[in-house]
Amino acid sequence: MMTIKTTARNLLICLALPFAPLALAQHQNFNINPSLSTVAFTLASNDDTTRGTFGVDKGDVAFDPTSTQISGLIVVSAISGNSGNASRDKKMLKEVLQASKFTTITFVPQSYTGTLALTGDSTLQVTGAFTLHGTAHTITVPMLVHVEGNKCTARTTFKVPYVQWGLKDPSWFVFRVAKDVDVNLTLAGQLSPTS
Repeated sequence: MMTIKTTARNLLICLALPFAPLALAQHQNFNINPSLSTVAFTLASNDDTTRGTFGVDKGDVAFDPTSTQISGLIVVSAISGNSGNASRDKKMLKEVLQASKFTTITFVPQSYTGTLALTGDSTLQVTGAFTLHGTAHTITVPMLVHVEGNKCTARTTFKVPYVQWGLKDPSWFVFRVAKDVDVNLTLAGQLSPTS
């Protein structure tokens, strides 16, 4: 036989259930784990295709699933560029990226469109400021977000028109390099409510 106390507790639980998604939908923080995150790039040329990576230094993104506002900072180490060819990497870091002067590449998300699911997959369009070689450029990138419990992964692929943005064209003589580079970004980490 149920007591009044048990009945009251069960009633409170039943009343709270419809509001559980709202509690989960409050401001969240996506703390990016650099060791689980990757930045891969592909640069085509008339001779070969160069593939390489950069290291993610750190990243945090704050968002509210009920809003389109998003904020934070993702920092990539410019000096970590590695294509597996020492002489090519030296030229890329010294002459093209000038990594000793512009040591980081950053992305500051500002807004997004699409519906961010609290679990499973979501496809968003994220707009923000991408800073390369010391200059910020507004870009919008497609983002596939996967949430499972408190774990989150965000993936995107986009082009960076680095020559148009003022970086040196590494082409010389008959060797021709594409004027934009394909970037494949994977960010992985944990979600937690913001205080």
